[in-house]
Amino acid sequence: MVSTPLDALAIAPHPDDAEMCCGGTLAKLVSLGHRVGILDLTQGELASNGSPEERALEASQAASVLGLSFRANLKLPDGFLMSMLASDSPELGHDGPVSQIIDVIRTTRPSVVFAPSMAARHPDHIAAAQLVNRAQFLSGVKKYPSATPSPPFRPKRLLRYLLRVGLSPDFVVDISDFHHLKSRALNCYQSQVVRQHHTVSTLANAPQSHHALEARDAVFGGLIGVRYAEGFTLDETIHIDDPVSHFAQAQPATLFQD
Repeated sequence: MVSTPLDALAIAPHPDDAEMCCGGTLAKLVSLGHRVGILDLTQGELASNGSPEERALEASQAASVLGLSFRANLKLPDGFLMSMLASDSPELGHDGPVSQIIDVIRTTRPSVVFAPSMAARHPDHIAAAQLVNRAQFLSGVKKYPSATPSPPFRPKRLLRYLLRVGLSPDFVVDISDFHHLKSRALNCYQSQVVRQHHTVSTLANAPQSHHALEARDAVFGGLIGVRYAEGFTLDETIHIDDPVSHFAQAQPATLFQD
């Protein structure tokens, strides 16, 4: 799957979700020298516009824009992730959705995993959040099955990205210098974000939706005095040994300085 471990892996219910929610952060991490990847759980085959083949091509193009080292798709059933969660069982073995995610985590060995928030509008996002929550924990359990023989591994931190609800981040990442790459990556998904006479009108391709997403990033940026930022939540309390050293090295708010 990958010859060198990843530093960060974003797991998304559909192609374009990771770009929309944390694409700027992923591009920034790549610029800092980190190896970054995306795992899409479904092909987005129930989308009103586009086909799985189109989405796969668009996802590949977006991966190039962001500079990803890895991208894969588990091809779980779009629109039915909640039922996949409910039906996961020992009888499914390596074919279970949690085991499939664990296989990717164990083979890519990311230090940090990005996943959807538990608070979400789309049922697939809620289900994906729960699937990843189980997978990131159980990947560290030696006897839990995975398709590829590999030692147990648990990421150091699970970070939740935000979309249209839950706009109270625990921390934000300044993406001002990378917002253009995020926009370019999203624009790769022409089947989803462009409204034409022959396409079905959706929230994703509504012109005001684009402005809303940019406004969200601007609001998060305003929290720390920068132009654009992306927000994340944590499921656990962070352990800091030396608050003085930690915050002395942290980037302070810039108060919108040019």
